[in-house]
Amino acid sequence: MFLTTPSLQLDPLWQLSADYAADPRSARLNLIIGVYRDENGDCPTMPSVRVAEGRLVERAPSKEYIGLSGNLEFNSAMTQLILGDEELVSRATTVQTVAGTGALRLLAELMSATGPHRTVYLGTPAYVNHPAILRAARLNVVEYPVSRNGTIDAEAVLRVANSARAGDLILLQGCCHNPTGLSMPGWLWDELADVMARKGVIPFIDQAYFGLGDGLEEDLEGMRRMLRVVPEAIIAVSASKAWGLYSERTGCAIVITRDGAQGDYARGVMEFVARADYSQPPAHGALVVAEILNDRALRAQWRAELEQMRSRLTHLRNELADELIALPNGDAFAGLREQRGMFLRLPFDSAQMDALREQYGTYGIPSGRLSLAGVPASRIPELATAIASVGARVDMATSR
Repeated sequence: MFLTTPSLQLDPLWQLSADYAADPRSARLNLIIGVYRDENGDCPTMPSVRVAEGRLVERAPSKEYIGLSGNLEFNSAMTQLILGDEELVSRATTVQTVAGTGALRLLAELMSATGPHRTVYLGTPAYVNHPAILRAARLNVVEYPVSRNGTIDAEAVLRVANSARAGDLILLQGCCHNPTGLSMPGWLWDELADVMARKGVIPFIDQAYFGLGDGLEEDLEGMRRMLRVVPEAIIAVSASKAWGLYSERTGCAIVITRDGAQGDYARGVMEFVARADYSQPPAHGALVVAEILNDRALRAQWRAELEQMRSRLTHLRNELADELIALPNGDAFAGLREQRGMFLRLPFDSAQMDALREQYGTYGIPSGRLSLAGVPASRIPELATAIASVGARVDMATSR
């Protein structure tokens, strides 16, 4: 049976990761996966997370099932953190999920169940897993260009919103867009909210990198402004990046509705889908996050640690931009300073990214994305030289 079944195309990130592991070069750089690493290349556990885990060990919480909606204290604390507004919180229904990916799929299934053949507009380049998740939930995916000349293409985004029908969705990344590193300005969130509210178009917001762009509150503010205007919205939230809980698979799905009855219906659908899919989410990561957010001192410690991570990423980005701009052909990289978060996107095509990998052992993904969080500061000059060299060689070849 399996020999006659068509093979499926796997996510290229995991094939690239396997290629990296097999590469014998000791100086190779793994800038593929979005994982925060320190100067030694390690993925550290945040000190606040260690404190929370220590408390949990002492209390020895039960390993009993936690229910289809997950940890209720976690859900409440995350809803307060993400929405930051009591009126919005009062309209929110939250379910714990298997990380941000699980939230995306659960919400996509909710939208599919409530509106067969519903269309979702997806800006490209997109997070590599977005199309697969949306199509797996039987949504009709329509792609449009989200960026132009190194900035968010506001005209394209607004054009899509104006052409969408009532009940359609637009998937928006809350901040630090993956893979471009761009964040929508406040005025665009406002204009987009007005159009979507008038047209009955539903925001589908992916919040994965909050706190790593311009600051925790700043990264959430654009989305919050939109939510105060639109009557309905769905939000997928990941705890992987802001708490470093990558392997714990911790996240939540938030549904903003007009009233409590609609919220109850949304919860029922999500619990039904969850029961048939994974039944109940893992407990540990949610316990950790709830412990941190519900303790004033520990919450303050976590926010300070998150700010340190953000500051380091900003410093690495600016250092790399400075190095590149100082080199021949460096003007092409001036836009890197405008990007935010864990990633940066080079103005490279897949052939240039292949050359960067094959000639210099620097692994990124074909769209031009590099995980800035994986670069030791000591290797910034070396990385800049490799990038500039590949860019110059292609420019010379094109000019012949």
